[in-house]
Amino acid sequence: MADIKRINVIPNSKKAEVIKGEPLVVKVKAAPIKGKANKAVVKLLSKYFGKSVSIISGGKSKKKIVQIG
Repeated sequence: MADIKRINVIPNSKKAEVIKGEPLVVKVKAAPIKGKANKAVVKLLSKYFGKSVSIISGGKSKKKIVQIG
């Protein structure tokens, strides 16, 4: 069963990391240009959870909803 999480994304960060909380805060180094930050978010969260991740809402927003699993 897939898990749904709300996340806040901070692009152009000095460090790529996931900060626990509700919602999760995901910092990525990539700029929000041509989907680069979204790709970095998916890659970082996939590694963090050890499962596949996809963005289901908020493709052009800092506030997103992701599906895990």
